[in-house]
Amino acid sequence: MQFVVLQGDGIGPEIVSSAIDVINLIKNKLKIKIDLIHLEIGFSSLKSQGTTFPKIVLEVCKKSDGIILGPVDHNNYPSEKDGGLNPSGLLRSHLDLYSNIRPAKTYNNLKSTVDLMDLIIVRENTEGFYADRNMYFGNGEFLPEPGIGIALRKITDKGSKRIALRAFEIASNLQKNKSKINVHAIHKANVMKLTDGIFLDACREVSKSFPEINYSEMIVDAAAAHLVRNPTQFDVLVTTNMFGDILSDLASELSGSLGLAGSINVGDRIPMAQAQHGSAPDIAGKGMANPISMILSVGMMFGWLGIKKNNDVFIKANDFLHQAINEHLMGQHCFTPDLGGEATTKEVTSSILTKLDLLF
Repeated sequence: MQFVVLQGDGIGPEIVSSAIDVINLIKNKLKIKIDLIHLEIGFSSLKSQGTTFPKIVLEVCKKSDGIILGPVDHNNYPSEKDGGLNPSGLLRSHLDLYSNIRPAKTYNNLKSTVDLMDLIIVRENTEGFYADRNMYFGNGEFLPEPGIGIALRKITDKGSKRIALRAFEIASNLQKNKSKINVHAIHKANVMKLTDGIFLDACREVSKSFPEINYSEMIVDAAAAHLVRNPTQFDVLVTTNMFGDILSDLASELSGSLGLAGSINVGDRIPMAQAQHGSAPDIAGKGMANPISMILSVGMMFGWLGIKKNNDVFIKANDFLHQAINEHLMGQHCFTPDLGGEATTKEVTSSILTKLDLLF
């Protein structure tokens, strides 16, 4: 088993270091052989190699079993001709990591904007309005003349069906623990009739194979309002790229903090663990970053590998890791500043490691 480790920018090295500590404990306790390959990306590789995404990174990632990607500060990268490439977008497109799975839940011991939330947003990850990854060659955003910008939104039947299928598969797994599960397809077909029409047609077709799941549809602006007003109606939301990006950040903040928001990008083979939040350069190096999002993302990666490879040990690793984080959040007030505490990144990591160690 081989994982590629990409620290990223800003707080990336700090929270990825926490995730590696967790992986090493799991390796030792469960006797799993995992080789960690550390490669440079972002500003670090820009300085040493003249690009934020060296070619060797993609080559090694293609042969790996999993990727740990720290947050990247691509908004502040130089132009592409000067070496500024978005590692996250390129990995998603070149490895066909077409689904971005983003849970959001509240914890009883933590302050949140909504009283109760426990849902999963399944976001299509390679199409939509994202100009850096929705074209085979070239870019989906351009200036035909000064002062006029055009962005293209690509929605395909194939892409819509496979993201819908991923959402219903996730809902089916949830069905084992709950009664009737809801899948909501989130769209803007009242305005974007052709593109979101393709998306909804695909969702409706896939839903027919899952009669045990409640399927419904909701316009994206209404979905945003209902996430604030009545989030308990949602179990799984499936949507296109940009809507999923926006709604998942909203859901995570409503449930407590983006620092608690785990996330994985998966296609049909390689999973990529990636914290949902950004690189937060303003707090980089200060020991203030919440490592839980990155750690939860690694746990999700273990869980996904366990299901795909029918490996109970990996599933156990994910279950134990989630339990340790739950115990940490429900117990002592060892929280980073985003959760109203004063603990450091290392102190939170140490607390989670202690609780995880006791579970083995």
